[in-house]
Amino acid sequence: MLTVGIFVFDEVEVLDFAGPFEVFSTASRVRAKAGAVPFRTVTIAKSPRPVRSRGGLQIQPHHWFGEHPHLDVVIVPGGDVAAELRDDSVIRWIAATATAARLTASVCTGAFLLAAAGILDGKRATTHWEDIDELRQSYPRVKVTAGPRWIEEGDVVTSAGISAGVDMSLHVVRRLADAHLAAATARQMDYDWRDGGAAAEPGVTPDGASPRS
Repeated sequence: MLTVGIFVFDEVEVLDFAGPFEVFSTASRVRAKAGAVPFRTVTIAKSPRPVRSRGGLQIQPHHWFGEHPHLDVVIVPGGDVAAELRDDSVIRWIAATATAARLTASVCTGAFLLAAAGILDGKRATTHWEDIDELRQSYPRVKVTAGPRWIEEGDVVTSAGISAGVDMSLHVVRRLADAHLAAATARQMDYDWRDGGAAAEPGVTPDGASPRS
């Protein structure tokens, strides 16, 4: 079983973290009907206190910095990330946790946090369409790319705005489990999967199939 850890913080965008959480938890529920559960999904915050997301939704994290299991997959969502970018403890945690993880991903403006941690240096990456120029100007070492729903660069995957995190997460399920489970998860969610990603070789996903647009 792979442990998926989703970072949550004050002013996190709700669908940025809840979309991936739903994908991985649903994938496990679907697969549990036929065999071993592939994913355990947890939320991680800076401290044990509840987190207030954008819109006022309160989140009680499962774990916090210094008290969480080893993470195989790290997901950094977006939202208003200004305070997190100024917090050295956040940047250090992302850098250290990503180094030990099998795969690191961001949703929307979570790409700014990955960039601040040096994880995107020399890599193609994307973010919300409204923030493309700012990401490009703020982090010139990042090959910022507009258009794809998600971009995969080895063990790092970034996705565009908000709902694109669901599409990216389904791709990660496909990559770490299999294509059948990813499709079954999208169907269980009654979700029209808009793949539209860019894998290591542009236009080709790791399983050799052309991305759907």
